[in-house]
Amino acid sequence: MPDGNQHKSKVSGALLLIDVITDFDFPDGARTLRLAEAMAPNLVRLKRRARQSGIPTLYVNDNLGEWRSNAGKLVAHCLRPEARGRHFVQMLRPDDQDYFVLKPMHSAFYQTPLDVLLRHLGVSSLILTGLATNSCILCSAHDAKMRDYKIIVPTDCCAARSQREHDQAIEHIRAMADAKVVPSSAVRFSNLVRKGS
Repeated sequence: MPDGNQHKSKVSGALLLIDVITDFDFPDGARTLRLAEAMAPNLVRLKRRARQSGIPTLYVNDNLGEWRSNAGKLVAHCLRPEARGRHFVQMLRPDDQDYFVLKPMHSAFYQTPLDVLLRHLGVSSLILTGLATNSCILCSAHDAKMRDYKIIVPTDCCAARSQREHDQAIEHIRAMADAKVVPSSAVRFSNLVRKGS
């Protein structure tokens, strides 16, 4: 696990990748994968920009029902040759500088140590990305708002089963979670680095 002290005094924001480590072995998984693959290059670029700016990346991922799982096992499971989403996961797999939190339900916060980790890092703003816009991103946005985080959702770094579901969820997040909803190219990481750091 990365040293949390390297980020604590320097940044006020974090990039969250939600449920991007998946085998897409669920109803409508093939449909979701098509839209996920289309947004993956945008998310790869966004993560690279975050890294260059010193913004921490946190993977918050469904445990896929494997209660004895860990990050390494989950990634390996999703990279199996027969795994439907292996190419998508290969593009977005975490590295040693990333944090990884397993979650049991839709929200990134529900029954996870995420809030404790974010407070430890000194984070007050979250960039929410990943799958699926109308479920886990939506639930996480509401839970983040209840915890007084500022929320940014890059519209081209999330995906759902259909463009319609994605668009409806984005509008809901904008209106009800008070999120800043922008294309990933408009995310300004410089605003998430504390002055004088």
